[in-house]
Amino acid sequence: MPATALTEELANAYRECERITWSQARNFAYGIRLLPPAKRRGLATIYAFARRIDDIGDGDLPADTKLEQLEQARQSLAELGSHHADPVLLALDDTAKHFPQVPLDAFGELIDGCVADVRGTPYETFDDLRYYCRCVAGSIGRLSLGIFGYQDEQAPLLADSLGVALQLTNILRDIREDYTNGRVYLPSEDLKKFDCPIGAADDGAHEPQFRRLIEFEVERARDWYAVGWPLLSLLDRRSAACTGAMAGIYRRLLERIAAQPTSVLRGRVSLPGREKAAVAARALTGRIR
Repeated sequence: MPATALTEELANAYRECERITWSQARNFAYGIRLLPPAKRRGLATIYAFARRIDDIGDGDLPADTKLEQLEQARQSLAELGSHHADPVLLALDDTAKHFPQVPLDAFGELIDGCVADVRGTPYETFDDLRYYCRCVAGSIGRLSLGIFGYQDEQAPLLADSLGVALQLTNILRDIREDYTNGRVYLPSEDLKKFDCPIGAADDGAHEPQFRRLIEFEVERARDWYAVGWPLLSLLDRRSAACTGAMAGIYRRLLERIAAQPTSVLRGRVSLPGREKAAVAARALTGRIR
């Protein structure tokens, strides 16, 4: 998809997707920028539409309105190619034509995960949570894989595993914010196992239980990173660098949480930009491990 092949309308559509990605992706942008131009535009477009779906689920509208808009997003995928006034959908249609391995139906899984958020679906077991992680993060991994290109049939399964690892990291990072918004993602069976209701986690008396709970979940996330990491060996150098940078940033974030488990009670844990840039630079040289 060379730049000379793009019409002005399409070039503007891709620029809008990149604007959304660079301004809102924060962690993912470091990896996406490592791709060659055509793949960079394609993955930025995947992110831009995924962000649209997420913004509906996380917005302030009434639940019924959110559910309606999520179904409209699902319908727009079925009608892809007829939305020339919408730059994100225009770019997504072009991306799908140039990258036929992109599984557009995976967006439907992302929408299903957002519907679960809107409805306040609880998670009793880790199997329940793993399915949710597959919907909201594994789907993005498989969509990204369609941009990267692959031949090994194990690649989508490995992308799913990395998605679970990244989403578990997100859940740990955002425990306090999610609870404030009425959401608890950690499985009820884990909260019972460690005798640690999230709402009481910062009352002092439950701090030891909470620390053990977070240590348990961190170890679980580490296991999923280990399962998914071999995906990088199945990708070309730039695609592996992109994946390594994104996953590496989240894995570094997980280790920061592991070092101070109770820090997630004080707010969102994050990495400074220079540290993210360093992870991306190492990924480009193949030294991300």
